[in-house]
Amino acid sequence: MKRFLTALAIAAFWCGDARAEVDCAAPVEISAPLGEVKPLERVADYQTKILKSCAREKEKEKEKTAALAIRDMVVDGEELLLMVDPDSLQTRLERAACWTCREAGPEAKESRYLKAVEELGASTGKKRPPGSNWLENAGLTHGREKQGVFVTGDLCPSKKPLDRSFLLKLEAQKAPVALSVTGAWIKHHHEDFTWLRREKAEGRLTILWVNHSFTHPYQRGLPYGETFLLTPGLDPEDEIANVERLLIANGETPSVFFRYPGLISDAAWASRLRAAHLIPLGADAWLALGERPGPGGVILVHPNGNEPAGLAVFDRLNQLGALPKPFRPLMEAP
Repeated sequence: MKRFLTALAIAAFWCGDARAEVDCAAPVEISAPLGEVKPLERVADYQTKILKSCAREKEKEKEKTAALAIRDMVVDGEELLLMVDPDSLQTRLERAACWTCREAGPEAKESRYLKAVEELGASTGKKRPPGSNWLENAGLTHGREKQGVFVTGDLCPSKKPLDRSFLLKLEAQKAPVALSVTGAWIKHHHEDFTWLRREKAEGRLTILWVNHSFTHPYQRGLPYGETFLLTPGLDPEDEIANVERLLIANGETPSVFFRYPGLISDAAWASRLRAAHLIPLGADAWLALGERPGPGGVILVHPNGNEPAGLAVFDRLNQLGALPKPFRPLMEAP
């Protein structure tokens, strides 16, 4: 017994000492050299259904929630949290050892962030054929204010290279872009993903990473209720979690937004996103389909090489001054 108690004391000493050595002031930096893509397995024990109110040790007595933790994980042996500022919707990675967390109370649901999760998660989108079991374009399509537009680009699986010229034009205008990325695109476009990461890291392009599912399944000719994320046998948890894991493994931070492939979903998927505390992202104008954005609208284009017509429409409208300005960061929309 004495030996056991001594061992416990030594373990407590070393564990306490290790915690004391954690530099809570330093930002979390996931080492991910440009030019290689780390596997998602680097991010282990990934939990997507947590919601905790967290504060620093010195802030425990404050009533205002310092941040909300929506993901728990282990990266390179260290426990990390994906945290959200409930007012700005900004996400960041933090060391779990530096925070004191508890289950989020009712006050958290009154935050701008969680109101957006609930209200936009309940959106049913456009009208659908009678008797259909799917939803079209559910979620965020317009900002709260009818000013400017929000540029979003989808990186669905593609055999074609990234249209860098489109993104370089956004750079020249200092226009932020929300890129809805799939895991399948990242895995097959290492050079393009590296290019995007470099443009972002060096301050030339402002990118917000949006979850667009891991595999983005699609089979031409099938009814919408049987393809995209409604494909039978799909693992919804993997589709949500593995994109985020892949981004984090490569030094990037996922946002709180999720765009359904094809903008097609159903009530079950809406519930899943609410459980994962994600905001569904729709579109006011899918340019390649001939739709035109109104003030405060969300623009959808595909810079993955699959839909050059939409990029051409964007260029033409932009040159004519027909797009509402300014181009605004997506986090201002909800």
